[in-house]
Amino acid sequence: MNGLTADIGAIIDNGKLSRFQIVVLIMCFLVVLVDGFDTAVIGYIAPALRKEWALDASQLAPAFGAGLFGLMCGSFLLGPVADTIGRKKVLLISVLVFSLGTFASAQSQSIGMLTALRFLTGIGLGGAMPTCITLSSEYSPARHRMLMVTLSFSGFTTGLALGGELASHVIPLFGWRGLLVVGGAMPLVLLPAIALLLPESVRFMAAGARHRAALVKVVEKMTGTKGWDDVTFVEPEQSLAGKSPMRQLFAEGRAARTLLLWGAFFCSLFVFYLLTSWLPSILKDAGYNIASAARIGAMVPLGGTFGAIVVSLLMDRMNAYRVLAVTYFGAAAAIAVTGFLLNDVVWLGCTVFLVGFGVAGAQNGLNLLSASIYPTTARATGVSWAMANGRIGSIIGSMAGAPLMAQFGQGQILFTSIAAPALMGSLAIFLLGWLTARTDSISRSNVPAAG
Repeated sequence: MNGLTADIGAIIDNGKLSRFQIVVLIMCFLVVLVDGFDTAVIGYIAPALRKEWALDASQLAPAFGAGLFGLMCGSFLLGPVADTIGRKKVLLISVLVFSLGTFASAQSQSIGMLTALRFLTGIGLGGAMPTCITLSSEYSPARHRMLMVTLSFSGFTTGLALGGELASHVIPLFGWRGLLVVGGAMPLVLLPAIALLLPESVRFMAAGARHRAALVKVVEKMTGTKGWDDVTFVEPEQSLAGKSPMRQLFAEGRAARTLLLWGAFFCSLFVFYLLTSWLPSILKDAGYNIASAARIGAMVPLGGTFGAIVVSLLMDRMNAYRVLAVTYFGAAAAIAVTGFLLNDVVWLGCTVFLVGFGVAGAQNGLNLLSASIYPTTARATGVSWAMANGRIGSIIGSMAGAPLMAQFGQGQILFTSIAAPALMGSLAIFLLGWLTARTDSISRSNVPAAG
């Protein structure tokens, strides 16, 4: 292999999925799992907080929004840092920050103190998730990438579901502070394993000569072969194009598709975070005890874990836009039906599972779909800005529960109103698919005939 130039992406795409790559995916899954647990823990402790501190729903809303606002800030701030100093370093820092932030939240003596600590925790959470999704994507061969990234991202919804199950056992025995201690301990225990087992991004290492020795070791582990010492590794996707990537989001007929994509992200995360934040409180007010409310609420992320896998497999085999539009439509129908089933615990649990299957499962597919809309020179900006709009939706959704409950109570009208944004998301994706097909058709018709 001496004297050769090798495309680091092609090495991964053309090779077998090695044990080393599987370990990377497992580690990313575990990090995203504890990320999901600590993101949603505020929703599971909300009923106990309201009881102990004599709070109404509106007084609790800032604590929900602060964590998500911190998460949005963390995504914006730590992303560029990761491109400068390395993604693994930023991941370690992020996990440490949200671990200590969750630990500290257990010592909160007021809603103001808890809100401030949730903002700090959110900054760490915002840096961990994108880094893990990027690493799992880079270490997955193209033929398995959608499924592998889906499995990695499903750690988030698994963590949400785990939070509900643990809440039903921990809160009755140790109170809400005990659940926060568990949430702080899990990532702290995981931190040494991340440092030991998770490698740096291959694309980041390929961009700098100082990482050459480490990159050679990673390639040897992935391929199971030696003799890469004199090979020059290149990363063709690194673009030096001078056109502003922000302008490319709206150039060449992409403006409408960009706005529809942003709308779909906003609606999707608005509904998801409204439900994960407030469903336990809605169920508590409907007559369920804290443990039962937590278990039923956990059906949203649990359904999302299964939905993410099923949706990604369908997207590989069918029209991806149609799959997502139908999935969101089904989720809207399930949300509307939920309000009629509050007195039937079995059917309620099944319906909430379907809500999670549709909303959270399709959200993962939307993350994967967003990258296909933009050229390489604007892809990272397109995906990150779409997710930023989703974060805005998550912040508003997490704080919208209180006014909606005050306006509509806890019954049928409340859940019908929550179903409306999911229906709008379905329509946005349908139109996005129609515009994409139309644009592709026009592009093909403009290609000169051969000969």
